[in-house]
Amino acid sequence: MKRRTRQGLCRCPWATTEPYIEYHDKEWGVPVHDDRTLFEFLILEGAQAGLSWETILKKRDNYRKAFDHFDLAIIAKYGKRKRQALLSNPGIVRNRLKIEAAIRNAGAFLAVQEEFGTFDKYIWGFVGRRSKQNAWRSLAEVPGHTPESDAMSKDLKRRGFTFVGTTICYAIMQAVGMGNDHLVECFRHQELG
Repeated sequence: MKRRTRQGLCRCPWATTEPYIEYHDKEWGVPVHDDRTLFEFLILEGAQAGLSWETILKKRDNYRKAFDHFDLAIIAKYGKRKRQALLSNPGIVRNRLKIEAAIRNAGAFLAVQEEFGTFDKYIWGFVGRRSKQNAWRSLAEVPGHTPESDAMSKDLKRRGFTFVGTTICYAIMQAVGMGNDHLVECFRHQELG
């Protein structure tokens, strides 16, 4: 079923209410090359595992505050007191494994930056440094993972990252524009093509 905007344009059928509409229209699928934003999506997509993306979108500002605006150098050094504060923060997902993963991933992210110069250079290498232009006509066609997300997941795990299964990796790839997964009828598909 087509979802029309006020301007008479169609959008992807999952974007029917806020905060999904704003996220869909302004952010989802837009190519990201800023390391801090890439780290933010890595953390948020990992936090989302088993939950709805709406839950994470509603907690996003709280995540930015709780995790020092995703400053890697600070997060990688979080000690016991900060970990306890995060576990008792109702503004984020209070899951010990997900919080520990965010901290561990900050250190692994810094190691990738040191090796490649930027995380951007590393991560975009999985798609040949260009956004893959897909032409899905229905949500049923959109895969849960791809050979690229499989390879990304395997390599991230090898580098010490956690909460980076292939489905999470594909969600990151979609979010940061490594692939254009807006349906072809969606007004954003052409704009991001």
